[in-house]
Amino acid sequence: MSLATILTCAVTGNLTTPEQTAYLPITTEQIATACIEAHDAGAAAVHIHVRDPKTGKPSMDLALYAEVVQTLRRERPQLIINLTTGPGGRYIPSADDPKAFAPGTSLLPPEKRVEHIAALRPDICSLDLNTMNSGEQVVMNTPANVRRMAGIIHAAGCVPELECFDTGDLVLAQQLMADGSLHSPGIFSFVMGVRYALPFTTQALQLAQSLIAPQAQWTAFAVGRHAFQCVAQACLLGGNVRIGLEDTIYLDKGQLAKSNAELVSKARRIVEDLGGSLATSEQARQRWGLRPSNQQPIR
Repeated sequence: MSLATILTCAVTGNLTTPEQTAYLPITTEQIATACIEAHDAGAAAVHIHVRDPKTGKPSMDLALYAEVVQTLRRERPQLIINLTTGPGGRYIPSADDPKAFAPGTSLLPPEKRVEHIAALRPDICSLDLNTMNSGEQVVMNTPANVRRMAGIIHAAGCVPELECFDTGDLVLAQQLMADGSLHSPGIFSFVMGVRYALPFTTQALQLAQSLIAPQAQWTAFAVGRHAFQCVAQACLLGGNVRIGLEDTIYLDKGQLAKSNAELVSKARRIVEDLGGSLATSEQARQRWGLRPSNQQPIR
């Protein structure tokens, strides 16, 4: 742990619901406030989804993203903004004809999934490399579509954070770097504890780490009851960490977190108790090769 640990806060996500916790930020004002509070508690970066303010359901509305981004650039210009590009890749087969999609399918053209990235030019955006079962549904990210998204991301001056759910995703990442679709050595995020993906174990985390270049940057996070255990394990193995209401709604067993800042504060305590420290946003910008905060796009 010679380097300070970069902490990303995932403030609302796509799957956590208002029915699960009343503390989930929904409106753009709530999401921006959650990001600011998380930063002030120690997060160097925030990972952002937006939601329909009327229904609370996930949204890809560019105007909603713009409201959040504009607020953060005005109020916390140093904060690293990481926008999701995950929505738009879910397929639900019809029970009668699996070639036909059923209601709930969200597949979008790759260009539509990164429309907000081209328009808003955040520091970072997630780029999912997984094609996998997700419950009874399927998430689809084909190499060809990933290449199309990566081209637009790079053209926007944005750095992709490579979301890897299993070992095949890490192998695909190396192929995409070899053919020039992605820049080497990359910033990786190991997603653990999701059903049918990498389990959260020390061995699985070490395996994922072994499949990327030694000089690559990586973050690991786990969902649900393993969220804080993963903070500790990733920290001990020299990686960066993530926490937030996207990943867990609990501060402790049976105790709902009342804010993202509470989760960040606990993660900070874990890192510091292990002898580490949290990186500032400016330190993280340098480590991740991002533009300085004083060179943010006007919009």
